[in-house]
Amino acid sequence: MILYIINSCILLVFISLFFITRKTNKRWSKINDYLGTVTNTVNSVRYGNLSTKIEKLEHPTYQNVTDSINRMVETLNDRESMIIEYQAELMRQNKLLESVINSLSDGILIVNETGSILRATPKISTWFDIKGKHLMGKNIDEFMELPEGCDFKKLNGEDVFIKHTPTNNFVISSQKLTTDDKKQRYVLLIKDVTNERELEKLKEDFVATLTHDLKVPIVAESNIVEFLLDGKFGEVSDKQRVALKNMQTSNKELIDLVQILLETYKITEKGINLVKEKIVINDFLKSIVDETQPIANKSGITINLEYDRNLTVIADAMQLSRVIKNLISNAISHSDTKEKIDIKTGEIEGFVTISVIDYGQGIPPEEIKMIFNKYYSAAKKFRKIGTGLGLYLSQQIAAAHGGEITVTSEPNVRTEFCVKLPV
Repeated sequence: MILYIINSCILLVFISLFFITRKTNKRWSKINDYLGTVTNTVNSVRYGNLSTKIEKLEHPTYQNVTDSINRMVETLNDRESMIIEYQAELMRQNKLLESVINSLSDGILIVNETGSILRATPKISTWFDIKGKHLMGKNIDEFMELPEGCDFKKLNGEDVFIKHTPTNNFVISSQKLTTDDKKQRYVLLIKDVTNERELEKLKEDFVATLTHDLKVPIVAESNIVEFLLDGKFGEVSDKQRVALKNMQTSNKELIDLVQILLETYKITEKGINLVKEKIVINDFLKSIVDETQPIANKSGITINLEYDRNLTVIADAMQLSRVIKNLISNAISHSDTKEKIDIKTGEIEGFVTISVIDYGQGIPPEEIKMIFNKYYSAAKKFRKIGTGLGLYLSQQIAAAHGGEITVTSEPNVRTEFCVKLPV
């Protein structure tokens, strides 16, 4: 009996183990199937398929994992859509920027530290007479000639000769690129100034021809007025004499303006030809003051000459006289306070200085940097005659001597023009 009970228990155990094992195998089979599904999904995501999802399962543990994986895939899908949109927008912006750059009338080159071309705009390809793709890697020296001694890394508006476009005028500037890497790159901006140069030449020629043709009748008229004042055509009444004197003054101003225009044209065409000699500054300035004082007297202004000791310079007396007379004339025109005009001499290291100081309306700070520009004039502001060439011409003469003219001004207090001439 006992043996029977033991055998029955053993049989029940085996039967239970059979069912337990079978159930466990089914469970492991489901786990393997689930893991296979997860693996396939991950592989699909890995290779870019973000539309794959794991089907819902009834088992709560598996479902949590499934939901997490599906949310991750959805998030990746959203991020991919955003990235695609960003890339599309970036491409649109790049195309727009490229279109803008390519439409510029100026040419742009990007080169490395040795001058090898890395990028170029279509304008460059046209001027260099070579297709863009064949430009890459070539050196800029193959296509253009810089002024002798010029380093392409330090160019700033210098003239450049392009071999395949020899009839055009070009200027070139350089700017170093700031990049994250340590490589040195430079942007070269090339501008075609042919039309501007031609227009400038036409303008200068027109001014030269016009002023030359104007000078003849003005001088003739001035001579006739002089004859009338001298009584060579009969007696002149006091009223007539006043009118003739005014006409004579106007004629002199016209002749001075025409002469300045002609001198400016000569400088532009041929430069300034200096005939230098030793000049004793004090005597030189005294003669100019004696000549210009009568003009200052008409405005009620006294010209005061101050000097400590007798200085000398080597300079062109006629050209230097033109500079000082122009500065005195400007001082008279703008000294509406009727105060004196001071002329002072001095020395700084390597230079003799001649200063012309007036105490009139002065020059606003924003205009000081422009007063030596060609054709710039403040005279029109005060309804006075002026071409805007006097100071430009004076600065060119000073520069030809190796010096310069500087200006300091305090509006309605004083203005000082200082001519610096090398010793």
